[in-house]
Amino acid sequence: MKAPAPDRVEGALEPVRAELLRAARAEAVDLLARADRDATALLERARAEARALVEDARREGQAQGAAAGRVIRARARRTARARELTARREAYEELGRRATDHVRKLRRTADYTLLLERLTRHARRLLGPDAETTVHSGGGLVAHAAGRRVDCTLDALAARALDRLGAEAESLWAP
Repeated sequence: MKAPAPDRVEGALEPVRAELLRAARAEAVDLLARADRDATALLERARAEARALVEDARREGQAQGAAAGRVIRARARRTARARELTARREAYEELGRRATDHVRKLRRTADYTLLLERLTRHARRLLGPDAETTVHSGGGLVAHAAGRRVDCTLDALAARALDRLGAEAESLWAP
């Protein structure tokens, strides 16, 4: 058997070669189309994941911001309350100082002797007629009897008067 001539072999293989080339091109087109679809899908998934991550980060940021805001507001309320209480305490102390100063001025009035007599009667009503009274250097008096003591100093009287005002004293500086 004789080998066919090379140009005849090539001619005979031409349809096979053309079909292989066409199939390769079709497969390449198909592969490129699939690669484009895969790339598009991958990009869309990446974009969706990025959107989800951004949304999660936004929600987390809002939650953290809200929590930080609550902490700041609570701290501000505590600070404001502390300042208010400090101002009230200072106002109450100032009222006490002024009341005490005002009552101490009674020592320099013409009626001071009558006040001492009234305080002596009051102390003896509380402790009995044998109570010993001593005029206090700051004004008023102190009485003693049978192991008991009554403080009728001007400072003590002013403090008790202020205590009797109680919460009503706050109305003096409340808006």
